Amino acid sequence: MQAIDKFLAEFSSFAWGPHLLVILIGGGLFFVFYIRFLPYKYFGHAIDILRGKYDDPNEEGQLSHYQALSTAIAATVGMGNISGVAVAITMGGPGALFWMWISALIGVCTKFFTCTLAIMYRGRDSQGELQGGPMYVIVEGLGKKWKPLAIFFSVAGLFGALPAFQANQLTATINNVLLSPSGLAVTDYSNLAIGILIAVIVSAVILGGVKRIGSVAARLVPLMVAVYVIAVLFIILKNVDQVIPSFQLILEDAFSGNAVLGGGLGALIIMGVRRAAFSNEAGIGTAPMAHGAAKTNEPVREGLIAMLGPIIDTIIVCTMTALAIIITGVWEGKAAAGEVEGIPVTLEAFEQAMPGYGSWILMGCVLVFSFTTLFSFSYYGTKCLGFLAGAEHKHYYTYFYIFSIIVAAMVELSPVINLIDGFYGLMAIPTMISAIILAPKVRKEARAYIQRTFS
Repeated sequence: MQAIDKFLAEFSSFAWGPHLLVILIGGGLFFVFYIRFLPYKYFGHAIDILRGKYDDPNEEGQLSHYQALSTAIAATVGMGNISGVAVAITMGGPGALFWMWISALIGVCTKFFTCTLAIMYRGRDSQGELQGGPMYVIVEGLGKKWKPLAIFFSVAGLFGALPAFQANQLTATINNVLLSPSGLAVTDYSNLAIGILIAVIVSAVILGGVKRIGSVAARLVPLMVAVYVIAVLFIILKNVDQVIPSFQLILEDAFSGNAVLGGGLGALIIMGVRRAAFSNEAGIGTAPMAHGAAKTNEPVREGLIAMLGPIIDTIIVCTMTALAIIITGVWEGKAAAGEVEGIPVTLEAFEQAMPGYGSWILMGCVLVFSFTTLFSFSYYGTKCLGFLAGAEHKHYYTYFYIFSIIVAAMVELSPVINLIDGFYGLMAIPTMISAIILAPKVRKEARAYIQRTFS
């Protein structure tokens, strides 16, 4: 296991080298200035689209605008916002959150471009079903000669969409809240049992396909976000005198160059970008697969809907989680000891702020966060396999996905993070390359849409 852990750590570091920082942040900044901040000016219009004002059930696609956003957010507003933020702070210090903010603000424009393209260049799978996502954008938008890049994305997506992080941290939550306090031993057998239980529940939803996933996500996502936000607001208001000092600490630490686990300012920036990417998926390519299934013939509308994702999950939810962790001070001991921990840190913050019931509230949130993410990620993987081997074979990924849940429940956190991070990094390369090349098409379409809608 030590050898595997070392290999995965090196693989993740390679995938998230300076080249990826240039592609994600540099590419995102290119989008921002190339389209002259246009998406940021139409947040109000995006909310109107989300409310269903422009929905047309006769348009092609499988999901409504709201269901598409819910499916994408179900995959992003999840363990990355509860556990991922804790990992970022214990590894990089509070300053990592600042770079998550910067990445998310730039990611608004990245999401707009990549998800607009997901509708502009939809293709049909081997069964004739309309599909969207970076692999179809590459083939339909750039041409057949670019297909190797689409294959590269799909292969990376098979592993990047695995539920390892969610299943691992959900198991850790159950162990910390249920088993250990009850005096029950946490063993490989207990983890196996938890993994099997999770797999059974997930199977009941994902075997029903994307429409069932979208329907379940649309019902659970608003409840999930509301309960979590209320709980964290309680912690913040209870310690309101610590809010301003916490923000000061975040800003001071962001430029200190003293990342907790070493590496200086560059390492801290990369940490923030990595965790933001895991949180909101901007530039990775997973969200365009969900938005590409939307019922719409207006690509720009879906791009405007998609851009709300980074605001909701990184700017709002991740910030609230970080404040709860920083205000309670639970991160300092872990960071000083060089321990990389996720959900136990957030659990400790909740329990400290709300003794006796805080961990139970968080466990309820974690259950919903985790399962909605587990539902959505399976859809991404099946689409990748469908592109590679034909839609008639995509169900085989579902079986592999379910099995991986059981395995992930029994392994350590570190190799899980490195595995997913590494393939996430690889997925971003073809997604951003294709989006940058096709940027003129998006700008032209955006200007035409604004003129049609508001003239």
